[in-house]
Formats: sequence, structure tokens, C-alpha cells
Amino acid sequence: MSSARWRPSPFLRLSFGVHAAAGAGLLAAPSAWPLALGALLANHAVLTVAGLLPRSHLLGPNLTRLPASAAARREIALTIDDGPDPAVTPQVLDLLDATGARATFFCIGRRAAAHPQLIADIVARGHSVENHSEHHWKRFSTLGYRAMRAEVAAAQHTLEQLTGRRPRFFRAPAGLRNPFLDPVLAGLGLQLAAWTRRAYDTRNGNAEQVLARLAGRLAAGDILLLHDGNAARSADGRPVILAVLPALLARIRAAGLTPVSLATACP
Repeated sequence: MSSARWRPSPFLRLSFGVHAAAGAGLLAAPSAWPLALGALLANHAVLTVAGLLPRSHLLGPNLTRLPASAAARREIALTIDDGPDPAVTPQVLDLLDATGARATFFCIGRRAAAHPQLIADIVARGHSVENHSEHHWKRFSTLGYRAMRAEVAAAQHTLEQLTGRRPRFFRAPAGLRNPFLDPVLAGLGLQLAAWTRRAYDTRNGNAEQVLARLAGRLAAGDILLLHDGNAARSADGRPVILAVLPALLARIRAAGLTPVSLATACP
């Protein structure tokens, strides 16, 4: 996907209008500052909340379900974040191989650079590698435009060098973002991808609960989120993704659904 001219979302255009109107109002009637300040504070509050909602579309395009054409083909997307992990990712790949499932791995650039053979294995087994930032900083959503662009672009370069393919999709760390991310992604030719459903499997090690959250309302077009990096541990000490994935793949197969990569579902 090549870089594109940034087109602000309707909500961001409205926000620009609020700021312009507040400024013009203050110039015309300085006594109106309480009203102008209130409008600005309300607008910034909504901007902040939108950034804290990973599935929100207010700040720009956000893939939360596969396109209708993919759903019509009975496709579903398994997306796996925060890797690669040398202890977990190879086992995840073996489980996916067992059923012929294809997945999308949102990889952290610095981890990918530390484990290039794992990245090569992911690609060789038919899966796609996408951008999950260079460092996965918890403060990602507080970065300004230049710092955010540098973080996303660094991972883009790292992953392209390792895979020979430029990532098409980006997922923000923890799904959190701010209004700067949409123009950054447009400039780098990336599409923001969230999910339909997640199970908080970095914190919840209960395999039954994780499975229930992911598979309870399974439907064509779903995008499911799991983690091979930073995975919570089940009661027996196993990464919860390894305990959940066989049963989840069986549920997907029983529902007549086909797990494909985001790149396949969104040509």
C-alpha cells in the first residue's frame, strides 16, 4: 500500500472547526471566553476518550471487522500480537500448521530484529507479519507527531528488511492512540487494524474464559486478538494462547469458517 494524502475523519474536521470557531469568537467578543473554553475542553475530552477506545472510528479509519466480501467467503482473522517470542511463537506456528490455519502476526520491531529466524518461519509457513511499533511503548498514545512517526516508521523498516514485504497494517500498542496516528499511517501507507473481539489474554490466564470470550459469538468476518508475546500463564504455567488455540481452531472449523491473514482478506 503506497502512501496516501491524509483525509481527516469527519470528527477531526469538526474538531478543527470547533478550534477555529473558538478562536474567532474570542477575537470578536473576548467576554465569551468561558463559552469558548468550555467548547474546547469538551472537544478535547471526546478526542481523549476516542483515543482510549481501540475500536473507535472517530479518529480515522479503523478495521474492526473483515470486509463484506471476506465475510461472504466465511473467512475469519486470527491476529497474534507482541511477538515474536522464542518460547511461544514456534509452538503457535505448529498448532496453526496442524489445521492449515493462517494468521496475522503483529510484531514488535525490536523483538523481530532479535529473532529474525522466527520472522522467517512465520512467513515461510504462510502467515503475514504486520507492524506493531518498534518498541511497544506504553506511552505510545502520548507521543507527538514526529516521535510517533519515527516509532512506526522504524518498525516498518525493520519488518520490511526481515520479510522482504512492506507491512500493510498497523496495530497500536494496547490499541491506544491519539489524533496524530491517522496522518502518520496515511503517510506511511498503513491501515489501522483493531479487532472484533479480544480476551485480555495478557492478564487473564483462565483458558476457559479466554476461549469463551473469543468463540462465544463467533461469526464470519470476525477479527480475533491473541498474544504470543506477553501472554498470561494458565494454572499449569503454560502461556494461555497455547491452551486456548487448539479448542479455538476446532470451534472455527466446526462453524465452517476459514482462518486467513488480513492481507488475504483485504486484497
